[in-house]
Amino acid sequence: MNKVILMGRLTRDPEVRYTQTNNTLVASFSLAVNRRFVRQGEERQADFFNIVAWSKLGEFCSKYFKKGQQVGIIGRLQTRTWDDQNGTKHYITEVVAEEAYFADSKREGDASNTSFENTFGTTMPGGMGDTSDFEVSASDDLPF
Repeated sequence: MNKVILMGRLTRDPEVRYTQTNNTLVASFSLAVNRRFVRQGEERQADFFNIVAWSKLGEFCSKYFKKGQQVGIIGRLQTRTWDDQNGTKHYITEVVAEEAYFADSKREGDASNTSFENTFGTTMPGGMGDTSDFEVSASDDLPF
C-alpha cells in the first residue's frame, strides 16, 4: 500500500504549469511538516515535502492555497528519474496529491482569512471543517 497523509504549511504559493503533450494542468508546491517531538534544548524541526497535484485538484490548489496556509494532503509517494542535457541522472521523490483540504482554523471576524469556507460559505466535500469533536486553545502544545 502506498498512502501518504501530511498536514503542514505551504512554503510558497503553488506553481502552475501545463504538460506539453496534452496540456494538462500541474500544480506543484512544497509543504513544511513539523516533526512530532522536540528534543529538550532544541528548536522544533520540520521536514519539507514536494507536492504535485494534477488537473482539477491542481486547479483547486493553485486557486485557493497560499504561502503560509496550513493544509492537509492525502496522496501517494512517487519517485522519478530523468537525464539532463549534460547526461547527469536526477532523482526526485514527491507526493502526488489525491485529496487536499484546508486545515487552518476559521477565525471569526478575520477579514484576511481567504479560505474556501469564507469565499463560498461551505467546506469542500470530505474537507476538514468545523466538525471536530474537540477544541484546541491557544495555550495547547500542538505538534505542528
